[in-house]
Amino acid sequence: MQHDPSRTSYYVGDDFYQSLVDSYTDWQTDESEIIDPALRDTCRMLLEKEARMLDQNRLDDWLSLYVPECLYWVPATPHGGDPRTEIAVCFDDRRRIEDRIYRLKNEFAWSQQPLSRTARLISNVGAFSTEDKNTLMIRSTFLTTEFQAGDKRTYTGWYGHKIGFQDGNWKILVKQVNLIDCDQNLRNLSIIL
Repeated sequence: MQHDPSRTSYYVGDDFYQSLVDSYTDWQTDESEIIDPALRDTCRMLLEKEARMLDQNRLDDWLSLYVPECLYWVPATPHGGDPRTEIAVCFDDRRRIEDRIYRLKNEFAWSQQPLSRTARLISNVGAFSTEDKNTLMIRSTFLTTEFQAGDKRTYTGWYGHKIGFQDGNWKILVKQVNLIDCDQNLRNLSIIL
């Protein structure tokens, strides 16, 4: 019987944490930057598709861009760091992401009554190679504007996506959301950044 990672967090353990720290330490180097325009364009298109799905509130389609053993991470400290020793705004494995989607789609999600309207801008997309040719790191700058119940909020920062080539497609392994004001009062984040 194949394990369903949406039901338990068996994959988030010491090895997973260490891999995460290793992946997000000193990865944005000139030597590892990918200059192949076709591959960079593929990375850019993946991030634009993700932003479009979130803006259209297509949360199940958005989640299909991720591998089963994925992570959505919003550090509460500048430059991420080690989630074992530092606070996070969000540190969601697959099971928690599915919980979040279920709540957001539920009519009793009071923080989303009425539903937020969002516009996401993605720019400055750079792709970086890793030791594994089937794994890439992507850095991009984002600006997300949320309008909900007469209130407009803006979230700005940069994304660090770790993607893997599986079954003929690039899939998201980890999404790190680095807010420029991560250590300030963010109020209630009721959208997926």
